[in-house]
Parts: sequence; structure tokens; C-alpha cells
Amino acid sequence: MSLTTAQMADVRRYMGYSLVGTTMQIGPNHDVVYGRFGMTLMSLYTRLTTLTGDEEAVLVNTYLANLGPLETAIFGAGANLDTDQAAIWTHNKREVADRTALFNQVRRQMCEFIGFPPGGHLGTGGNSIKLVRS
Repeated sequence: MSLTTAQMADVRRYMGYSLVGTTMQIGPNHDVVYGRFGMTLMSLYTRLTTLTGDEEAVLVNTYLANLGPLETAIFGAGANLDTDQAAIWTHNKREVADRTALFNQVRRQMCEFIGFPPGGHLGTGGNSIKLVRS
């Protein structure tokens, strides 16, 4: 069993890495994402194509299977943005933010499981301070 190309694209996207399109052929020795494992430098492609069956099952069944619905739920929450209160039901004004935070938390957990840092589109998840010297 190996990841499909769609699953590979989802993993990269959920990890916060940019699309590569047809500008670069991704393969074992050609990638835009690399990570260090002890003394070994490995591409994300190599990492994802050398998972054990059990590791791949966790990636697919735990992370990919849940990240899709979490992402969809963020977009679905937009249907409630026009309602602040209806009868007894009161809308959670932080619903989109809460759903996005949960989605990003699971994305970061997947990065930890794979052993790569989150990409630039996911970031570190904390506040950062940029020092500017004059």
C-alpha cells in the first residue's frame, strides 16, 4: 500500500507547504521540502514513500481522514455567520476561529508525526516578533 498522488498533495498542503505544480518534478532526490533525521537529510517525498504499513495507516486513517472534514466544517460554519441568535439557540461568535484553531492543531500534530516542521503556510502556531534594526 502506498499513498496516492492526491493523498501526497493533501499531506503537503495540510503541512503548510506550497504547491509545486509542473514547475518541478517531485521525487526521491528532487523536492522543495527537506528534513533532518539524525545525520540523514531526507526529502518529504522520500519520507512519505518509505513509511511502514502501520505508519501509513495512521497517516491516512487518523490524520487525512479527519483533516478533510475539519477543513470542510470551517467553510460550512460560514452559513451561520448571519445569525447571532435564533429562538433559544445562540450562535458561537468564535465558531470559525475555534474550528480553524482545531484544524491547525491537528495539522501540526500530523507534522510532528511525520517528523517535519510545519511549512510557511502553517507556521509555528505561536506569536513571533521580528526585530528590525535601524
